[in-house]
Parts: sequence; C-alpha cells; structure tokens
Amino acid sequence: MSMPRKAALACAALATTGLLASCTSNSTDSGDSGGSTTVSSNDDPGENVVIGFSGPQASHGWMAAINRFAEEAAAQYDDVDLRVAEGTNDPSTQVSHIETFINDRVDAIVLLPTDGAALTQVATQAMEAGIPVINVDREFSDDAAARLTLLGDNYGMGVSAGEYACGLIAEHNLGDDAVIAEIAGIDSLPLTQERSQGFADALATCGQDVDNRVAAEFTVDSGERAASNLLQAAPEIDIIWNHDDDQGVGVKAAFDNAERDEFFFIGGAGSANAMRWIEAGEMEATVIYPATQAGDGIKLARLIAQNRGMSDLVQIEVPRRIVLDAPVVTADNLDQYTPMGFES
Repeated sequence: MSMPRKAALACAALATTGLLASCTSNSTDSGDSGGSTTVSSNDDPGENVVIGFSGPQASHGWMAAINRFAEEAAAQYDDVDLRVAEGTNDPSTQVSHIETFINDRVDAIVLLPTDGAALTQVATQAMEAGIPVINVDREFSDDAAARLTLLGDNYGMGVSAGEYACGLIAEHNLGDDAVIAEIAGIDSLPLTQERSQGFADALATCGQDVDNRVAAEFTVDSGERAASNLLQAAPEIDIIWNHDDDQGVGVKAAFDNAERDEFFFIGGAGSANAMRWIEAGEMEATVIYPATQAGDGIKLARLIAQNRGMSDLVQIEVPRRIVLDAPVVTADNLDQYTPMGFES
C-alpha cells in the first residue's frame, strides 16, 4: 500500500486536506468546458453531481472517522448529493452497494474496499459504465479499476516514527545502546509489515534497531495485553512506538497500571486521545495515518465528476494516484492537527 518514501512525500505535498480546502484559483473563469477539463478555484460552485460512498463498518475509531470525514466533506458543497451505503466489513455486501450505485447512474463512486481484490471486478464494471471510481486506502488488484487511488503511507508512517526516534536519541544523548521497543498491529497484514519495515529502515540510519517487539490486534484489549507483556520483558526502555492509537488506549492503560513512564511514547494514526495525551505531557508524539482519506476522496470525486482539475496544479487533470503524508504531531504543532483527531 505504499510507494518509495521520496515519491510518497512528493505526492503528499499535493494532497493534504488542508491544501484541498484552501486552494487558490489559477483561473477565475470556470466557463463552459464543452466536455473538457477546466481549472477553477476548487470550492467554486459547479455542476450538481451525485456521489455514492461505501465505507467500512464503524467498529474502530479510525474507521468511524473515515465515514464521518466523508460526510463532512460532502456537506461543504451545495452541488454534491452524497448517497451513503451502510458501512460494512463484508465484501459481498459492498459489491451489492456498488452495483446499486451503478444501476442508479451516480456520477462518481468513493469507497474504502473491505477487500481490494474482491471489489476489483465490480469497480471495473463501474468504470466501464463511465462512472469514475475513487479507491481509498486499499488498492484494487487492477489499476484500471479506479480513476483515482488515494492512499495513506504505511511505510512512510514507520519512517516518520523512526526518524523522530533518531532525533530523540540525539537530542537526549541516549547513545548507541538506547533501548527501543515497538508495539505493532496485526502482524499478518501488509500494512503492519510496511510500518515495521519503515521504522526499522529509519532507525538504521542512526545506527539503531528495535530491541523489543510485540504485536497486538488494533483493539484496546489486545493493546493492553501486548504492552503488559512488553513491560515485563523489558525492565528499562527509552522509546516505544505503538502503531495504532485505538489500541493505544489499552497500551496507555498498561503503562499506567505498571507505573512506567521512563520512556518516550510515540503513537500512530492520530486519535483525539493521543492529542490529549500530548497536550497533557503523557505522550511524546503521534504519527498521522489520515482518517481524512475518504473526505479527500469526496472532494476529488466532485472535481472529477465536474470535469475540473485541481487549481493548485498546472496539470489540469486530477492525478491518478495520491499518497498522503505521515507527519509527526508533537506539542509544537498540536493545534494544527487537533481537528483531525478521531475518538477511539
């Protein structure tokens, strides 16, 4: 689900929510496109469009935020009629959602696939019917199944965490023998493997590696169990990176129960809890994995359906692939990212 770090950062510079929300006009004349793409201020009113959205079941704070940001983005525009399918984690149910959108002849479809491979065929059918598909977070098995693929950067998330850890080691003179721990998510998932690889690669640049690693399951209970096991195995730790702020509720509980706070605690994803812990001085930082992806997808689906481009680009077409950045949130930039925090 990732591309090389440099390419990801280049794409990300074009695609953050803040950029899309504050675009300035390259041309104030939206005019009559005659079927061709036009460039105007992104938020200028355009042709009325119907966008179908199929998101996940809200069984996880990040998943719930995906759906919320999609609806909030659509609500910003009087020219968007958003039709929301019931959230699901079942591929067959989601296929039926997309088939309904095709039959209804919506102008664009935005979806976070329950399973990219399982949704590829029906997404291709939508594309063949002339309905652009915006694929969020989980790629299809065929690039042609989507007009736009919009992704978070799992490898880059690990890199950001590792680079920040290296900075802490240098700043606090922790030395070559700094003890670094990692609490991963579900190890069988490619996204977890990519995050861990990015973390390891970044640590290697400052001569460090992971001394203690455990895996949880993106849930509060599993986070608490994994963190408790980690603390028992390592009597002294300098830095801990936890992949996921939802499971971080349990991780933090384990820290508190053990009365352990000698380490710098770095989180992942960007929950509201993490933002509050940073503000209170109970957490050093968290690395964003944007829950705003579907909101960005709605904004871009609107432009694509209206035959418009992104006004901050010279290129008049919306790109086919965008990888969002994985910035580190600290006490210094907390105010900027707090509105993006999601409740666990």
